[in-house]
Amino acid sequence: MTTIPVTTWSLEQTSPADLLPAAAPDGDVRIVRAEVPSPEFSRFLYASVGGDIRWTDRLGWTYAQWRAHLDRPGVETWVAYDRGTPAGYVELDPQDDGVVEIVYFGLLPAFRGRRIGGHLLAYGTARAWDLADRWPGRKPTRRVWLHTCSKDGEHALANYLRRGFKLFDTRVEEEPEVPAPGPWPGAFPS
Repeated sequence: MTTIPVTTWSLEQTSPADLLPAAAPDGDVRIVRAEVPSPEFSRFLYASVGGDIRWTDRLGWTYAQWRAHLDRPGVETWVAYDRGTPAGYVELDPQDDGVVEIVYFGLLPAFRGRRIGGHLLAYGTARAWDLADRWPGRKPTRRVWLHTCSKDGEHALANYLRRGFKLFDTRVEEEPEVPAPGPWPGAFPS
């Protein structure tokens, strides 16, 4: 099996003041929280956003695994819509002691390069900072963190840095080279 070097960057914000805004994109772009946990919709977002950039860790999840994850208190999915069509999403996962991880963030391929990503990331990060306001009993957020890697979109790391995230760890590991699965079998021409 062929392996490739994959660089993973871990980034964080430790204060809401770290968040740098992004310009709003042109057109009718709205960001809405998916308040009803839906394994079908979450899997659609995951596969559609990550299909061409090798997101594979959740492809094997069962319906029950998706449901269990989405039903955890504080897990939130915020979806960007362009003229009513899902364009991308950000998934927030609260952890212990006021820490929130941005677990997934990205755009469907057709919506990349239109300034939606910076806007969605800034909005989603702000929602990570005020997550406790929507979930009684949660500690106020004191840290928001995420990781991205060299398999993600080519502008991912730069977008995080422009939104005020600071690098706190870099790792390079060999990983098996896997083809991009696409949003469904056979989606990419051979």
